[in-house]
Amino acid sequence: MLAAIPSPHSGIVDLGPVHVHLYGLTLLVAILLCVWLTTARWRRIGGDPDLVVRVAVWGVAFGVVGARAYHDLTSWDEVPTPKWKGVFEVWQGGLGIWGGILLGTLAGWVVVRRAGERFAPFMDAAAPGLLLAQGVGRIGNWWNQELFGKPTSLPWGLEIDAAHVSQCCPQYLGHSTFHPTFLYELLWDLAGVALLLLAARRLPLRAPGLFCLYVAYYCFGRFFEELLRIDPAHHLLGLRLNAWVSAGCFVAAVAAFVWVQRRGAEPAVAGRTPAAPPRGPKMAVPRGRVR
Repeated sequence: MLAAIPSPHSGIVDLGPVHVHLYGLTLLVAILLCVWLTTARWRRIGGDPDLVVRVAVWGVAFGVVGARAYHDLTSWDEVPTPKWKGVFEVWQGGLGIWGGILLGTLAGWVVVRRAGERFAPFMDAAAPGLLLAQGVGRIGNWWNQELFGKPTSLPWGLEIDAAHVSQCCPQYLGHSTFHPTFLYELLWDLAGVALLLLAARRLPLRAPGLFCLYVAYYCFGRFFEELLRIDPAHHLLGLRLNAWVSAGCFVAAVAAFVWVQRRGAEPAVAGRTPAAPPRGPKMAVPRGRVR
């Protein structure tokens, strides 16, 4: 090998009595970047930046629960033992992005609607930030030496310790360098952030069209990433479960985008949800009786 990407020997930094898990620290940085970019975009279309923080607090909390629940349900064999404790050990890796997006989006919808704002423009404001967070969060897999791809002799092959190879996929113990799928997704997501920001500037998209493009773009790349990964996974008709989920979400996102845009172009601006009209018979009240 003329060149290779080294992997860290440990994903933990000891600061005296404090043990810093770099996987969790990476996720924290990713969340802060998402909040920063979403706040800038939401403020630009007239939204209250404080709402972004409230959505982030609840969205992240429920997103982590959803992501961990998806991983535990679809990859039970990978949950550390004892299981009752391992299901909560997020720092050991194992977050299913599909569950995180689903539960996080639902939590965000509740917060935004309770604030009286329209959710569709908020989704478009958050789309580039979410993709940025997903890309940066993949660096956490590098710290943990996990979720790498098939063996490769390419110059950018990722070095993986034999212990991690044995734990993940012992059939590849004779190899030392693998496809750095974390890097592939990081680069793909960063390129997608640039494309989404460009589309938001140049195209008269009707909200939540940009969010649909974000989902479709991510799923398209994730499908091919799944073809490279060799970590344990459930298979259906020869494909990994997450590959099927990616394909299904891609089709749904494209269909949703077409349906939304056919309703007519509308600038994605923040705004209060119109109040419901009063129900019941109208009653005239004499001016002098009002107190």
